[in-house]
Amino acid sequence: MSALRHGGGGVDAAGSEPPGAGVPASIRTIDGLHQVLGQAARRDCPGLDVADAEAAVSTAAALCADERSGADPAGVAEQIGEAVACMTELALPESARGPVDWSGFGTLIPVLAGSPGAGASVLAAALTDALQLGGRCALLVDAADPARSGLAAAASSEGPWVHQPHRRLAVRYSWRGHALLARLESGLPAITPGMVPPPPAWLPELDPLHATVVDVGHDGWRAAANPLAGAGGWLRAGWPSPRPILVVRPTRPSLRQAEQVLARLDPWITAGAAVPPYQLVVMGAKRWPAHVAGAAGRRLDELVEHAVFVPHDGDVEVGGITAELLPQRLLDAVCPLLAGWGLLAPTGRSSRSRKGSR
Repeated sequence: MSALRHGGGGVDAAGSEPPGAGVPASIRTIDGLHQVLGQAARRDCPGLDVADAEAAVSTAAALCADERSGADPAGVAEQIGEAVACMTELALPESARGPVDWSGFGTLIPVLAGSPGAGASVLAAALTDALQLGGRCALLVDAADPARSGLAAAASSEGPWVHQPHRRLAVRYSWRGHALLARLESGLPAITPGMVPPPPAWLPELDPLHATVVDVGHDGWRAAANPLAGAGGWLRAGWPSPRPILVVRPTRPSLRQAEQVLARLDPWITAGAAVPPYQLVVMGAKRWPAHVAGAAGRRLDELVEHAVFVPHDGDVEVGGITAELLPQRLLDAVCPLLAGWGLLAPTGRSSRSRKGSR
């Protein structure tokens, strides 16, 4: 891959960075500090989402406690708000009213966590590993904040290819075996959900791209709130239709929380702007424990019967996702799903040949 194609275009304001607004020395209360930082975050983005505003204020407020950093807290809040505004502009208003063209991504598989710690990153890596072992050209998108990413150590080779949709945000392309891994980088202390570039900005020049697996990150509850921008943009309706996977743990609390994620996404599905989950995947089990499946609400209930189970693996639980391919038993669990979608040969098992794999 000698060059990279980016359908999203670039947004990079010319000139030097604007000076931060500063925090007046007269501020003596927490509410006053938060107000000043919130105003700074909204200076370039008056319609800043509540979650992005809270993240900007919290990140900037932490700098006030560290005088050694030399950072301007209000300036950082302002920079976060400006980055969110630019990413919103990349998602053209016309695209909010019509289907997205997903053809460049191959089969699009967004992986959405139904509850915290559900195992979405492990599933995304397992799907990608199974695809590459099956001879498919796969892109793995890590849309999470790098500080919170479950794929932070997933690259086997850090790549030199970088695309900057904004001067403070970059998408770096690396390798995970033979699969391409795209991750966010930023000089800012945090990446809020709204700072995640829209899907076209992630598209590399890699033809033919058979499948794109997306670890949506940023908490399924937050991503489902607004599929028109940020990390939730991977759930947009379009052609070919995406196949979102909802990930849960085999517990009643996880199913209850997943039901609320679907409830939050429901208005967007009804409006035709987003697609419902195509598949439910249960991480860390071979079957439903007694009395757990009954906790599913009406939105989740239709997915429960055909759920795919991925067994527990102690090594992955302790060590997380590394540059090594995931254990064969995890890949075997997802291969039938991919075969059913026509992405793998209907053998029900991937063939592992990489040296040193487990």
